[in-house]
Amino acid sequence: MENKKRVYLAAPLFNEAELTYNRELKKTLSPYFDVFLPQEDGLLLRDISSESISNDHAEGKIFNADITAMNNSDIIIAVLNGAHIDEGVAFELGYCFAKGKRCIGIKEDVRQALPTGNNPMISKSCEKILDSKTSLLSWISS
Repeated sequence: MENKKRVYLAAPLFNEAELTYNRELKKTLSPYFDVFLPQEDGLLLRDISSESISNDHAEGKIFNADITAMNNSDIIIAVLNGAHIDEGVAFELGYCFAKGKRCIGIKEDVRQALPTGNNPMISKSCEKILDSKTSLLSWISS
């Protein structure tokens, strides 16, 4: 059996619509890749915060777990929806670009803050920015 490439799925995860979108995207990608989705496979601040652990310690655990997952990935797929890219996604994309990972964006949302499109630091760090799950599947199969 062939080993699947490992994908780190960088996506905002702060409301039910984002969480649902991310789960659907992971489901779309899973037949082709071993997908790490932080909201399911990583640590979440709301889940590990308690009175027995400081916020700083909890944030450090999340940061280190996600860095490890990014280091272990072959590809990052970054969800770029919204007028402004989620700051966590922007960091994850920049980190993976600097580590020489393949960086792919998906932006199914027409909103954008700049009249010219994404910030160049986002658009130039991505090998491709695809506009739909269908385009993403076409890219996978090419």
